[in-house]
Amino acid sequence: MSQPIKIMGISGSYDNDSANSRLIELLFQRCNNLGAITYMWDNKNKPLPLVGEDGSWDSINVKEFQDMASSVDAFILSSPEFHGTMSGVMKNNLDWIYSKHCSGKIFALMSTLGGQSTSNTLNHMRIVVRWIHGWAVPEQIAVPNIKSAFDQNGQIIDININERLDKLAESIVTNSNKLRR
Repeated sequence: MSQPIKIMGISGSYDNDSANSRLIELLFQRCNNLGAITYMWDNKNKPLPLVGEDGSWDSINVKEFQDMASSVDAFILSSPEFHGTMSGVMKNNLDWIYSKHCSGKIFALMSTLGGQSTSNTLNHMRIVVRWIHGWAVPEQIAVPNIKSAFDQNGQIIDININERLDKLAESIVTNSNKLRR
């Protein structure tokens, strides 16, 4: 029997209680049900310095982040959309991952928006993933009107988005297993 798939979640928000972190947790639950092991990078307690900032290349948080990235089989990225693109937090996190950490690994992409749904953030993250030699699965999720997307228990209200979360989890685990062979 093969080892379980290990998945790293990276949120484009500093707040561990953000909509993007919650969205990753909901996808983690589905991946765990499929036998995966999940790890969330903690931007709040272990923020990454800006790339190029004095001392950033020797940062303990960067080393831990890169070690975690090297140790997993797949990634889940979820970013809010600000001014038509991913958050600065997400971009900075991705700037610390190189092909040596993620070449040939699966990436799942999700975004949240205050208004109507667009694919801008998803497309921009897909470009970065391609440049670092990762494989973004075709399934992706953009959650519009994020302030009203969750119920009081933190669950997504829209049944279609819930079904897409199920399909995205299946795609992450199935395709990660294919690439590990």
